[in-house]
Amino acid sequence: MRKLVVGTFLTLDGVMQAPGGPDEDRDGGFEYGGWSVKYWDDMMGKLIVEQTMRPDALLPGRRTYEIFAAHWPRVTDPNDPVAAKLNTVRKYVASRTLHKAEWHNSSLLRGEVGDAVRRLKEQSGGEIQVTGSSNLIQTLLKHDLIDEFRLWIFPVSVGSGKRLFGDGTLPGAFRLVDAEVSTTGVVIHRYERAGKFEQGSFEVDERGRTAALWEEKS
Repeated sequence: MRKLVVGTFLTLDGVMQAPGGPDEDRDGGFEYGGWSVKYWDDMMGKLIVEQTMRPDALLPGRRTYEIFAAHWPRVTDPNDPVAAKLNTVRKYVASRTLHKAEWHNSSLLRGEVGDAVRRLKEQSGGEIQVTGSSNLIQTLLKHDLIDEFRLWIFPVSVGSGKRLFGDGTLPGAFRLVDAEVSTTGVVIHRYERAGKFEQGSFEVDERGRTAALWEEKS
């Protein structure tokens, strides 16, 4: 089964809306677009290239697809690895409003998004990557379809905006498999799905010890 990976930039308070510029996404009157721009360093630049090279398919929502399709085909430098990858990789677009997808190697998903993505994951092939696409991510979370998160957490808060984990997120457990820190204080985490969400308790047992600690040491 193919792995579905979500990569996203986040503020400390969990907002993923418009990291790249003031006019990227003004939904809801959002005024803080471009909050990630001042924090980039060389390490982050190298890592984003590395992560962009990994998938053999992209899964964008409508807004992300339109932003990418308006920008990347104009980047024709053969020495730009990100442009070369994005302009050629297979792209499955999740949208109820688009009628066609003209960017090279793009096609629209048909039918209900959760079912369509589940079918994609069942096909043979490599990693499927989701970038941006906040509305699409909410659907993927509700259907428990995400295998890995690559979260870039920036040392800034904005107070309002679209958040990665919305009200429809299903409970689940994840395992931290990697973490790096930039010179500007951006922390990049990789989390893999690790089974079901489990609850515990710190209640004091009959011996006067915290139950969770007692179970661990017994």
